[in-house]
This record gives sequence, structure tokens and C-alpha cells, in this order.
Amino acid sequence: MTSQTFQRAGGGSGGGGVRGSGGAARPANLPRIALTALAPSVWGTTYIVTTEFLPDGHPLFAGLLRALPAGLIALAFTRTLPRGAWWGKAAALGVLNIGLFLPLLFTAAERLPGGVAATLGAAQPLVVAFLAVAVLGERLSGRRLLWGVVGVAGVGLVVIGPNAALDGVGIAAGLAGAATMALGVTLTRRWGRPAGVSPTAFAGWQLTAGGLFLLPVTFLVEGAPPEIGPKAALGYLWLGLVGGLITYVLWFQGVTTLPVTSAALLGLLSPLVAAVLGAAVLGQTLGLVQLLGFALALAALVAGQLPAPTRSPKRTDPLK
Repeated sequence: MTSQTFQRAGGGSGGGGVRGSGGAARPANLPRIALTALAPSVWGTTYIVTTEFLPDGHPLFAGLLRALPAGLIALAFTRTLPRGAWWGKAAALGVLNIGLFLPLLFTAAERLPGGVAATLGAAQPLVVAFLAVAVLGERLSGRRLLWGVVGVAGVGLVVIGPNAALDGVGIAAGLAGAATMALGVTLTRRWGRPAGVSPTAFAGWQLTAGGLFLLPVTFLVEGAPPEIGPKAALGYLWLGLVGGLITYVLWFQGVTTLPVTSAALLGLLSPLVAAVLGAAVLGQTLGLVQLLGFALALAALVAGQLPAPTRSPKRTDPLK
């Protein structure tokens, strides 16, 4: 079943700190869109890495190693620390985008079929559309809402199987995770990035803050770390270096420069990549319904990057 592909699929969250409209991306943003899209695409490999390389029963430890070492490496490399109000802002963004999001994500994944958890996570663009009104002062766009709904429906068709079971705590965790990440993405867009601070340093602040938040939570919930063999070390290295440091630098750079709803819709790539890997590596099948879901989700993703249609001004008759 393709829904199994999302049992532990991970997720996460730039660029000049210019505040602006959350409208659709302009063609000039295509290189930035492509780079930003690499992040959720890589995050779609999390399930395969977790199930095939990592020890069972330690999802929070995996999240911790995904965040804290990468953050510390970024800080050591850039030697740049927050200043003034950015201590609080970086801590808030790190907790929202990483520290709170990962435990909620794994709670939903453990208590729900993977497809249900992935579909709840795919609701993030809808939450962002409403938060953009409250936080960024934008107008609510029916077009954004429509494509957000199409994206959720598409992911649902790809990943939810006929035997999907529901759990109240799992549903609450999935929705809270989508809301937490959506708020983190929206605030990242609002606050931007401080002048003179590199994308690597900006990502390092948040990864470190999120990792420090996860540190006590992980050991309180899971206890001692698991034994790490060569195979697990390779998996943790992928999650931390590629799925952590590199992708979060690209993601935060994109979020602070791209329209916020466009960036949020790129997150649909994560469950889609996970489904493709499940079919290619684990032998899971994709039927006609799943392919239709792929088409809908990709249509929503692409439409979110296109400029909104402009209305031509009404012409006035000079003789009237």
C-alpha cells in the first residue's frame, strides 16, 4: 500500500528579508523555486531512510540528530550569532519550524496510517492562506484556497488506502503540526532575514534552537539513545547533513523570498516523492486512483507558482 510510505515521512522549513505580497511567483523566481523545491523533495526520502537504515522506536532521536548537529555545524562555519530581538525571533522560528513540528509529525505518524498523516500535513497551504491574512495583511485569495484544497485532495488520493483508521490524538497532532509549521513559515516570511546574515547562519540559528528544544524532550520520552551501527550512522548522516543542513538552508532562503503560499505548496513534493520511492524501492504499487492524485497534486503545486491572472482595465468611451 502506498499509504505505508508516509509512516515516518519527515518535513520541515531563506534569502532577502523583503516583505511583500503573497501572490503567485513571477517567472524570474523560477531558479529560486527550483532550489526551494529541493528541500521538500529530499524530505520525501525520510521514510525510506528511517525504515531501511535506522533502529526502530527512536523517531525523536532521529529528529534531534537531524536538527542539532546541523545547526551547530552551521554556527561554527558562519560564526554568526543573533543580535538584539533576533535571539527571541530565532528561538521562536526554530521551535515552530523544527522543535515542535517534528514531535507532532512523528506522533501523527505513529498513531495514524501514514497516508492520513500525510494528508493532514498537506493541509499546510490552506492554513498559510488564512495566516497570510492575519500575519501579513494580505487579502484572502479564493484562487489560493482552491489550489490548496486540490493539493490536499491529490495527496489524499495518492496515499490514503481503503483500510485507513482514525485516531483522535493522531488527528489532533497532525493538524497541530500543519498549523505549527504554517505559522513558522508565515512568520519567517514576515520577519525575513537580518541584513548581512547569510542563509546558512539563518538556518543554523533555527536548527540549533529547534534541536535544543528537542534535546530534553527526546531523552524524557525515548530514554537512552539506540546503538548506532555503520548502517544507522549512514542514515543519520543523510538526515543531518543533506536532510537537515543543506535542505533547511535552501528552504529558509526560499521562504523569505518567495510568496508564502507558493512556498507552502512546494511542500506537496514531500509525500509525492515518498510515494515514488515506495513504488521504486519497496515495490509498492500505484494504481489509477493514485496516478490521478499525483496529477491533481502536481497541478496544484505548479498553479501555485504561476502569476495570478490580471484583469484588463475597463475602457471608457471618450464620447460619453
